[in-house]
Amino acid sequence: MHFNLFQQSDIPEKYRSNFTNLYLDIAWFGVLSGTAVNFLNVYATRLGATGLQIGLLTAMSAAVNLFLAIPAGHWISKRHTGRAVFWSSIVFRIGYLLWIPLPRLFNPQGQIWALIVLTFLMAIPLTPLGVGFNALFAEAVPDRFRAQVAGTRNVTFAIAFMLTSLIAGAILKNAAFPQGYQIIFAIGAFGAAMSSYHIYHVKPLQDEVIPPLPSHPQPFDHTHKVPVPSREGKPDSSPLGKSPRSIASVLRLDIWKTHFKNVLLALFFFHLVHYLSSPLYPLYNVRVLNLNDGHLGNGTAFYYLTVLIASTQLRRVVQKYGHKKVTGLGVAGMAAYPIMLAFAQNVWHYYALSFLGGFLFAMVHGAYANYMLENIPPDDRPAH
Repeated sequence: MHFNLFQQSDIPEKYRSNFTNLYLDIAWFGVLSGTAVNFLNVYATRLGATGLQIGLLTAMSAAVNLFLAIPAGHWISKRHTGRAVFWSSIVFRIGYLLWIPLPRLFNPQGQIWALIVLTFLMAIPLTPLGVGFNALFAEAVPDRFRAQVAGTRNVTFAIAFMLTSLIAGAILKNAAFPQGYQIIFAIGAFGAAMSSYHIYHVKPLQDEVIPPLPSHPQPFDHTHKVPVPSREGKPDSSPLGKSPRSIASVLRLDIWKTHFKNVLLALFFFHLVHYLSSPLYPLYNVRVLNLNDGHLGNGTAFYYLTVLIASTQLRRVVQKYGHKKVTGLGVAGMAAYPIMLAFAQNVWHYYALSFLGGFLFAMVHGAYANYMLENIPPDDRPAH
């Protein structure tokens, strides 16, 4: 096992700033995920949320993404990718600050519905953030380094998530309800802010310098086929420019006539079945297995400990089998998780499943974005 993932002596100088900021971005995102995001559904469950309400919390982002993903791709393609991703992250992550005062403003049911509404509103800027970040990653990291950077990001995320989930579990175990949750929501909001700070400093490779923060994302001059220097632009090679009013062009139906259709269908069915059972996990863990916040924090720590271990080997595994096979094997393994959880009867079964699940998640999470990028035209990433 190699532990030199964070060394950059073999990385060209011009790439190091991007890579470092990508690692710090995911580290702070791990803080957010290990605290506020990790315990959101648990908090809602302890407030008395029903299965429907947990499902709404889980599905809201996906529902908004369904309608806004294509428009978000158009919006990103007309703007500087880095700036568009940065401002989307700022607007999205302001929502985490609004979670903190909810216990003082509403009764339990009021808090649950407030969280559902906030999740819906946060999903609007989250859509261009999700669409744009993959494009930004591709623009900021050369192809030959993507597996290495993805693996290192997995390790960084796992360390941050593991440590903060343990800390959050300890806080919730010793603090009164709901003040303990307010504390971890505040920690998560700080992590979100720091993550956005580092996203701002990730720049596409064609950019020579980091410009000052603009007051708003600047438009592009689509009359040119080359970047307009004064607008910190990039080439507009989107096919949308040829027929801007065509419905087929707006919906990008042309993509379904390419081989990328198979990738879309495969990942669609993976996400469909994967998220179908997700709303049941907090209900089952809290109400059937009777796990407390400390158990849940420990389980998450075990999960991301194995994510860390597996991620250190991701580069070697991908080099041997390729992103497609690693993604497929990881997806197949993840299908076994809900089946095994259904037979769990105590906290030790939960810990064992968490330990196993981390290996499988590391494979999928580290390889699947790069698998998509292998099948996407470099000049049309946001729409794809």
